[in-house]
Amino acid sequence: MSDAPLRLAGVERRYRTEAGELPVLQGAELELQAGEIVALVAPSGTGKSTLLHLAGLLERPDAGEVFVGGRAAGTLSDDARTAIRRTTIGFVYQFHHLLPEFTAEENIILPQQAAGVARGAAAARARRLLASFGLTGREHHRPGRLSGGEQQRVAIARALANSPRILLADEPTGNLDVGTSDLVFGELLQAVRGQGVAALIATHNPALAARMDRVVTLAEGRVVAG
Repeated sequence: MSDAPLRLAGVERRYRTEAGELPVLQGAELELQAGEIVALVAPSGTGKSTLLHLAGLLERPDAGEVFVGGRAAGTLSDDARTAIRRTTIGFVYQFHHLLPEFTAEENIILPQQAAGVARGAAAARARRLLASFGLTGREHHRPGRLSGGEQQRVAIARALANSPRILLADEPTGNLDVGTSDLVFGELLQAVRGQGVAALIATHNPALAARMDRVVTLAEGRVVAG
């Protein structure tokens, strides 16, 4: 059995609609190795977000299995799956989803505390992460006082706060202008490679996809080489 950080084996996902069942994923297979960054490039409506949600244990497959570190996660309790998400999986979305009433530093402290890290240690790690993304001096700014690029940097730092083995990102720079997108994406790649994280990053940008280790797409509900 593979102990890869993430493996999807024969995953199927169907949604019920007024017109009947809608198959989205049909026997999807994917394996990510530690330190590997994979681009997921596929048209809208083909199941990119569904694949990411299944990989991140936000949804359960209708068939097949999702393995995290070699452990089957499909039959685990909701509490066990939540614990894995907190400690093993980091998420970055197109929109930062930072908590507006908290500072940049506090947004990175909170997920660490939820995972049981003492506040002092969590604050120290938050400051180190913010510094690595060029945000020294912005630690105590709330999201409303940060630029779009700065907000997304904080969101990436938050995703890496608990030293996850897996990073899942859904169009992480899609809401930024071209210049800022290129800069922030470069910082994301550097941080992920530096921590040896297995990353699956959905993007519509072929130039960004070309900077990753390999590219996959979705065709008829299956994962194929891009």
